[in-house]
Parts: sequence; structure tokens; C-alpha cells
Amino acid sequence: MSSVIWYMYEFARKSWAEKFAGAKSEYEIMEKPDRFRDFPEVFKEYCIGCGACTAACPAPGAIRLIRDEDTTDHDGLTYPEISVGACIRCGFCAEVCPTDPKTLTCGENHLIREEFTILPVDKMYVIDDYLCIRCKKCMKSCQVDAIIEEDNKITVDQSKCVSCGDCTDACPVKGALKVVHIANIDEQKQIIRLIVDTLEKTIENRQEEIKKLPHDKTFKMEYPLATLKEKALDIINKEDMVQDLMEKMTDRLKMRILTWDKDKCNNCRLCVNECPSGAISYNEEDGVKRDPDKCLRCSTCYQTCPFGVAGYYVAKFRMDQNIDEEDVILITLKPSQLPVVE
Repeated sequence: MSSVIWYMYEFARKSWAEKFAGAKSEYEIMEKPDRFRDFPEVFKEYCIGCGACTAACPAPGAIRLIRDEDTTDHDGLTYPEISVGACIRCGFCAEVCPTDPKTLTCGENHLIREEFTILPVDKMYVIDDYLCIRCKKCMKSCQVDAIIEEDNKITVDQSKCVSCGDCTDACPVKGALKVVHIANIDEQKQIIRLIVDTLEKTIENRQEEIKKLPHDKTFKMEYPLATLKEKALDIINKEDMVQDLMEKMTDRLKMRILTWDKDKCNNCRLCVNECPSGAISYNEEDGVKRDPDKCLRCSTCYQTCPFGVAGYYVAKFRMDQNIDEEDVILITLKPSQLPVVE
């Protein structure tokens, strides 16, 4: 009986009624610890729109870049938007975010040490010290301070670089800032081989015209880019990578071309003995023959032959548009300036 009376007394107390009406967890119990990984919080004013967060996210549809509408006073901000329904709170977006302060935070985990931050990129930006003129325009354009100067050299800190490409747009020297694609290496080799073989065959098919070229003249021709690009895209279905690879190839490629005028040959066989690769042979039935597949284009036969059987040219290439505004590879051949035995 006494216990019943005690319970009735407790229920009747004002303090109990107040606690019952305003029940809530104690503060120290409900407060989230710093290490708790919550949904990412976005500070859009810090975003540079690099897209590293979207590339790092393993959850489909959890994060996307959006852009506010422009106003008369300001351009609209670009920043990530988080879909709470799809986000798995892994924190990868905050870890790879390169801005300081961070555009994305989600707990202590976003403070991961810089040397362990791995940006999910498939290309790297490197500076060619030979071509670099130290103008530092790339450093000024980099929004994440990934381009630094050390020992009077401008270099890219790969741990900070987000591959946004702003540096290449700012660089005034073509080729000083190079994009190196680190994915699809074998496929890139196939495309390079395709470009070289196609251009070489194109030139070989015009040999008869090239042979008639005066020593002080230049031979020009063009090859449609669309045909070559279509074949390259069958190897790698990434248009930006294929375009960049073809531009670099045509800018850097210099090809030595050797023509062979059999009608001028007197079978003296001087070239047979001098050829270092065995590309030139002799038999009584066919006389002196050249095997193009074995030829190194070293110019030894050109400099040795007293009858001018071998012609030696240097070909250069450049991507451009023709008069019909079609994308083409311009091919220019010039006779070699190497000395010839008279």
C-alpha cells in the first residue's frame, strides 16, 4: 500500500510533470562528435567548378554541379548540389575538394593529409622547362595554387592539380604546358601508329609528283581530318582525348621521306654495301631493289648514290582548316639540305 502512495506522490510533483511535458535528450548525448561523418555541407562561395567532387563520388546521382542564374551585377555561382537520398556519406567529395577553405565539409575526415589525397583524373599537366619562358601566367591563373616555382623552374604539384585546364589557356607558348593522358596507354599507341601510317601512306601515294619537285620548291598537300578521327574514335571513344592526341602528334611529327627512282639506277651497287639495315639488295634478275619496310630513312643511300636514284625529303604536319572550312592535316614537304656526292 505504501508503494502505491509513493507513486501517486511522484506523479503529482510539479517537477515530474514539467520533465514529462518537455522531454528531450541530454545535450551531451545528442551532440554529434567531430569525427561523425554527416551529409556534406556546401559552401558555394568557395567553389571553383573543377568537378573533382563529382568525379570522386561513387554513388550515382548523389552529387552534381549546378549554376545559379546570372544577374545584372554578378555572374551566377557554380557549385555542387548534394542529393541526400543518394548520398552514402563516404566523404570522398570533401577529401578531394582542392579549395581552401573547403567547398565541401562533412566532419573531421575532410582534413585528410594532402599527400594522401588522390584526385580521380585521367590526365596530368606538365611543364616543358625547355619551352617555358617563366612568364608565370600559369601560376596566376591556377585557382588551387598547384603551380609553383622551385630552383628557378615552374612545376606542377600533382597532389594539388585538379586538371581544370586554366593553365593551358593562360600559357602564351604553344607546347610549354603539356597534357599527358595517363589512361588508355595501349590505345593511345594504336592511334599514334594509325596517324603515322596513314600520313606516310598518303605521301607514298604521291611519290611520282614528289620526284619532280625542284630542289628549291615546296610540295604541299592535305589530308581530311574527319576520316582519320573516325578511325581513332573506334579505338578510343573519347573525343577530347583523341582531339588532343592528334593535335600533339601533328604539331610534333616530323617525317623523313625517301623516294626511289628505279629508272635512274645503273646497278653500281654502292648503296647495297652502305645500307645499314639491309633494306637494299641486288640480284641479277631484278637488279638493285629497296625494301621500304626495312628502310630506316637514314639518308645513306641518298648521299652515296651518284645517279640520284634516292630522293630525300622532310615532311611536317599541322592541323588547320582549308578554304572550304574543313578540318584537315596540312602536309608540307621540302627537299633535304643534306650534301650529295657529285
